[in-house]
Amino acid sequence: MIFPYDDAFRRSVADRCAAFPRLDADGATNALKRAAVAITLVETHDGSSIAAFLLTRRAESLRSHGGQWALPGGRCDEGETPATAVLRELEEEIGLRAGADAVLGTLDDYPTRSGYLVTPVVVWAGLRPSMEINDSEVASVHRIPLAEIAREDTVDFTSIPQSSRRLVRIKIDGSLVHAPTAAVLYQFRELLAGRVTRVADLEQPVFAWR
Repeated sequence: MIFPYDDAFRRSVADRCAAFPRLDADGATNALKRAAVAITLVETHDGSSIAAFLLTRRAESLRSHGGQWALPGGRCDEGETPATAVLRELEEEIGLRAGADAVLGTLDDYPTRSGYLVTPVVVWAGLRPSMEINDSEVASVHRIPLAEIAREDTVDFTSIPQSSRRLVRIKIDGSLVHAPTAAVLYQFRELLAGRVTRVADLEQPVFAWR
């Protein structure tokens, strides 16, 4: 399936986000630190008119989760909403500036093993957005066609001895991407297919627990 990067697709995604029956976090997550990540929609290449999302490889020097695949984002500062946090992090990490009107909606919060409650925010980057990587945080940034995560064989589930929960993985560009990122992308992929799929119970690999 090919997703066109045009105004009709933007409206379609915004409509799906607006209709999404988002679950509020329950009381058990009150002790978690708030964070947000961006599902940033762009063209696969400038002028291609094919929709993609941005995936980063975190800098190896980072104290937490160095070298791992991630969506742009981070911890919410005092008084920030997930949307404002994501827009700030996009500019800080990859130099991408977007206004509040670029936010199309939010998906379910995902509680991580490392102590965060992550809100995914869907962002429309517009045509030919300017980007400049902050190499103290990001090693590289990649445009992944949405068609790649829409394939039937791209998502799989496995188990680990340390948990009774299913571990989710997404195959992207020859690599395995794990939760939390995989859980967020899986829910977004399901949203694009017109399905409501919950992901908070999907497990992360042990290396992501700290």
